[in-house]
Amino acid sequence: MRPPGFHTATPYISIEGASAAIEFYKAAFGATEIMRHSDPDGRIRHAEIMIGDSPFMISDYFGQFQYIKSLQMYGGSPVSIFLYVDDADASFKRAIAAGARELSAMKDQEYGRSGGVTDPFGLQWWVTTPPGA
Repeated sequence: MRPPGFHTATPYISIEGASAAIEFYKAAFGATEIMRHSDPDGRIRHAEIMIGDSPFMISDYFGQFQYIKSLQMYGGSPVSIFLYVDDADASFKRAIAAGARELSAMKDQEYGRSGGVTDPFGLQWWVTTPPGA
């Protein structure tokens, strides 16, 4: 059984600078912070945010867990987040203004209006509004 509000699969992201990442996701994608457990030094042990109806779990990188690497250790991620939004153009502009860099310009595709950005932590996001939305 999964907790209320969660889907079958939930991304868990290890980031060097998780607190800054959460603030970026709030500014860029309208994320809502659900909860946060931090060490006395402020490093995030575990946090949860919602972007739209999708939960994300985020933590800072902790060296004692050798099997968990940060995005930065990989130089980014081979996994991208495909984000359906009501207004892809506005979301794209908001992400750029918050500090993302353009990966692929906004354009009309067969699957909708879409563009790609890379966030300041190395994760790629594809903001898309489906056709007819």
